[in-house]
Amino acid sequence: MGKKTVGVFVGSLRKESYSMAIAKIVSSLAPADFEMRLVPLEDLQLYNQDLDENPPAAWTEFRREVNALDGFLFVTPEYNRSFPAVLKNALDVGSRPYGESVWNGKAGGVISVSPGALGAFGANHQLRQSLVFLNILTLQQPEAYIGNVASLLDEHGQLTNAKTKEFLQQYVDAFVKWVNLISSAQ
Repeated sequence: MGKKTVGVFVGSLRKESYSMAIAKIVSSLAPADFEMRLVPLEDLQLYNQDLDENPPAAWTEFRREVNALDGFLFVTPEYNRSFPAVLKNALDVGSRPYGESVWNGKAGGVISVSPGALGAFGANHQLRQSLVFLNILTLQQPEAYIGNVASLLDEHGQLTNAKTKEFLQQYVDAFVKWVNLISSAQ
Protein backbone atom coordinates (compact mmCIF):
# COMPACT_ATOMS: atom_id res chain seq x y z
CA MET A 1 0.00 0.00 0.00
CA GLY A 2 1.22 3.48 -0.83
CA LYS A 3 1.31 6.52 1.36
CA LYS A 4 -2.12 7.57 2.65
CA THR A 5 -3.23 11.14 3.22
CA VAL A 6 -5.84 11.93 5.83
CA GLY A 7 -7.45 15.33 6.27
CA VAL A 8 -7.74 16.52 9.86
CA PHE A 9 -10.71 18.83 10.42
CA VAL A 10 -10.70 20.76 13.69
CA GLY A 11 -13.99 22.15 14.94
CA SER A 12 -12.54 25.03 16.93
CA LEU A 13 -11.19 28.25 15.46
CA ARG A 14 -9.78 29.47 18.79
CA LYS A 15 -6.03 30.20 18.68
CA GLU A 16 -5.27 28.17 21.83
CA SER A 17 -7.82 25.47 21.02
CA TYR A 18 -7.68 22.21 22.97
CA SER A 19 -9.05 20.44 19.90
CA MET A 20 -6.19 21.78 17.76
CA ALA A 21 -3.65 20.69 20.38
CA ILE A 22 -5.10 17.15 20.38
CA ALA A 23 -5.25 17.12 16.56
CA LYS A 24 -1.54 17.99 16.38
CA ILE A 25 -0.66 15.35 18.96
CA VAL A 26 -2.67 12.68 17.15
CA SER A 27 -1.13 13.67 13.81
CA SER A 28 2.35 13.22 15.28
CA LEU A 29 1.49 9.65 16.32
CA ALA A 30 0.76 8.48 12.76
CA PRO A 31 3.24 6.16 11.05
CA ALA A 32 5.67 7.44 8.40
CA ASP A 33 3.50 6.15 5.52
CA PHE A 34 0.56 8.23 6.72
CA GLU A 35 0.25 11.97 6.23
CA MET A 36 -2.16 13.68 8.58
CA ARG A 37 -2.87 17.07 6.97
CA LEU A 38 -4.72 19.85 8.81
CA VAL A 39 -7.43 21.25 6.56
CA PRO A 40 -8.12 24.91 7.38
CA LEU A 41 -11.78 25.85 7.72
CA GLU A 42 -11.69 29.47 8.86
CA ASP A 43 -11.95 31.00 5.37
CA LEU A 44 -14.67 28.70 4.05
CA GLN A 45 -17.77 30.79 3.24
CA LEU A 46 -21.08 29.62 4.65
CA TYR A 47 -22.83 27.19 2.36
CA ASN A 48 -25.55 28.79 0.22
CA GLN A 49 -27.20 26.67 -2.49
CA ASP A 50 -27.63 29.79 -4.65
CA LEU A 51 -23.86 29.72 -5.21
CA ASP A 52 -23.70 26.13 -6.51
CA GLU A 53 -23.73 27.19 -10.17
CA ASN A 54 -20.84 29.60 -9.66
CA PRO A 55 -19.13 28.47 -6.41
CA PRO A 56 -16.63 30.66 -4.56
CA ALA A 57 -12.99 29.78 -5.20
CA ALA A 58 -12.60 28.67 -1.58
CA TRP A 59 -15.35 26.06 -2.06
CA THR A 60 -13.80 24.75 -5.27
CA GLU A 61 -10.35 24.47 -3.68
CA PHE A 62 -11.78 22.82 -0.54
CA ARG A 63 -13.72 20.25 -2.59
CA ARG A 64 -10.65 19.49 -4.71
CA GLU A 65 -8.46 19.05 -1.62
CA VAL A 66 -10.96 16.87 0.25
CA ASN A 67 -11.72 14.72 -2.80
CA ALA A 68 -8.02 13.78 -3.05
CA LEU A 69 -7.85 12.53 0.55
CA ASP A 70 -7.91 8.88 1.59
CA GLY A 71 -9.77 9.56 4.83
CA PHE A 72 -10.93 12.12 7.34
CA LEU A 73 -10.35 12.71 11.04
CA PHE A 74 -12.67 15.13 12.81
CA VAL A 75 -11.49 16.59 16.13
CA THR A 76 -14.24 18.57 17.77
CA PRO A 77 -15.18 20.42 20.91
CA GLU A 78 -18.79 20.54 22.06
CA TYR A 79 -20.86 23.70 21.74
CA ASN A 80 -24.31 23.56 23.33
CA ARG A 81 -24.45 19.73 23.20
CA SER A 82 -23.56 19.67 19.51
CA PHE A 83 -20.61 20.08 17.19
CA PRO A 84 -19.54 23.54 15.99
CA ALA A 85 -20.96 25.28 12.94
CA VAL A 86 -17.54 25.43 11.26
CA LEU A 87 -17.57 21.62 10.92
CA LYS A 88 -21.19 21.53 9.78
CA ASN A 89 -20.41 24.12 7.13
CA ALA A 90 -17.40 22.13 5.90
CA LEU A 91 -19.56 19.00 5.65
CA ASP A 92 -22.24 20.94 3.73
CA VAL A 93 -19.80 22.58 1.30
CA GLY A 94 -18.14 19.22 0.57
CA SER A 95 -21.45 17.40 0.10
CA ARG A 96 -22.85 19.70 -2.59
CA PRO A 97 -24.04 19.99 -5.27
CA TYR A 98 -26.28 17.01 -4.52
CA GLY A 99 -24.81 13.80 -5.94
CA GLU A 100 -21.25 15.17 -6.04
CA SER A 101 -20.19 14.69 -2.42
CA VAL A 102 -16.43 14.54 -1.88
CA TRP A 103 -16.98 12.62 1.37
CA ASN A 104 -18.74 9.56 -0.08
CA GLY A 105 -17.41 6.12 0.77
CA LYS A 106 -14.20 7.15 2.51
CA ALA A 107 -12.94 6.28 5.99
CA GLY A 108 -13.49 8.64 8.89
CA GLY A 109 -12.85 9.01 12.58
CA VAL A 110 -14.07 11.27 15.38
CA ILE A 111 -12.28 12.50 18.47
CA SER A 112 -14.17 14.83 20.78
CA VAL A 113 -12.43 17.08 23.27
CA SER A 114 -13.71 18.95 26.31
CA PRO A 115 -12.45 20.64 29.44
CA GLY A 116 -15.46 18.98 31.11
CA ALA A 117 -15.72 15.41 32.31
CA LEU A 118 -17.97 14.07 29.53
CA GLY A 119 -15.41 14.52 26.75
CA ALA A 120 -17.88 16.22 24.39
CA PHE A 121 -20.01 13.09 24.16
CA GLY A 122 -22.95 14.99 22.63
CA ALA A 123 -20.83 16.58 19.89
CA ASN A 124 -19.24 13.24 19.05
CA HIS A 125 -22.56 11.51 18.52
CA GLN A 126 -24.27 14.35 16.69
CA LEU A 127 -21.31 14.60 14.31
CA ARG A 128 -21.50 10.85 13.70
CA GLN A 129 -25.15 11.25 12.61
CA SER A 130 -24.13 13.63 9.85
CA LEU A 131 -21.25 11.36 8.82
CA VAL A 132 -23.68 8.44 8.41
CA PHE A 133 -25.79 10.45 5.98
CA LEU A 134 -22.68 11.49 4.03
CA ASN A 135 -21.57 7.84 3.81
CA ILE A 136 -18.31 8.49 5.63
CA LEU A 137 -17.42 5.05 6.93
CA THR A 138 -16.63 6.00 10.51
CA LEU A 139 -14.40 3.97 12.82
CA GLN A 140 -16.64 2.57 15.55
CA GLN A 141 -14.06 1.35 18.07
CA PRO A 142 -12.24 2.62 19.92
CA GLU A 143 -14.39 5.64 20.62
CA ALA A 144 -12.42 8.75 21.60
CA TYR A 145 -13.78 11.19 24.16
CA ILE A 146 -11.04 13.31 25.72
CA GLY A 147 -12.46 14.85 28.90
CA ASN A 148 -10.73 17.17 31.36
CA VAL A 149 -8.36 18.09 28.54
CA ALA A 150 -6.99 21.20 30.26
CA SER A 151 -5.42 18.99 32.92
CA LEU A 152 -3.77 16.78 30.28
CA LEU A 153 -1.86 19.52 28.43
CA ASP A 154 0.93 21.86 29.48
CA GLU A 155 1.04 25.58 28.66
CA HIS A 156 2.50 24.76 25.21
CA GLY A 157 -0.27 22.33 24.25
CA GLN A 158 1.90 19.27 24.84
CA LEU A 159 0.42 16.14 26.36
CA THR A 160 1.59 15.48 29.93
CA ASN A 161 -0.46 12.37 30.68
CA ALA A 162 1.15 9.05 29.69
CA LYS A 163 -2.12 7.06 29.81
CA THR A 164 -3.81 9.52 27.45
CA LYS A 165 -0.86 9.35 25.06
CA GLU A 166 -1.07 5.55 25.14
CA PHE A 167 -4.81 5.69 24.44
CA LEU A 168 -4.34 8.16 21.57
CA GLN A 169 -1.67 5.90 20.07
CA GLN A 170 -4.11 2.97 20.23
CA TYR A 171 -6.73 5.14 18.55
CA VAL A 172 -4.33 6.19 15.79
CA ASP A 173 -3.24 2.58 15.22
CA ALA A 174 -6.88 1.47 14.84
CA PHE A 175 -7.68 4.47 12.62
CA VAL A 176 -4.71 3.76 10.33
CA LYS A 177 -5.85 0.15 9.92
CA TRP A 178 -9.39 1.39 9.19
CA VAL A 179 -8.26 3.86 6.53
CA ASN A 180 -6.08 1.19 4.90
CA LEU A 181 -8.97 -1.29 4.90
CA ILE A 182 -11.53 1.12 3.44
CA SER A 183 -9.20 2.65 0.85
CA SER A 184 -8.03 -0.76 -0.35
CA ALA A 185 -11.66 -1.78 -0.99
CA GLN A 186 -12.23 1.12 -3.40
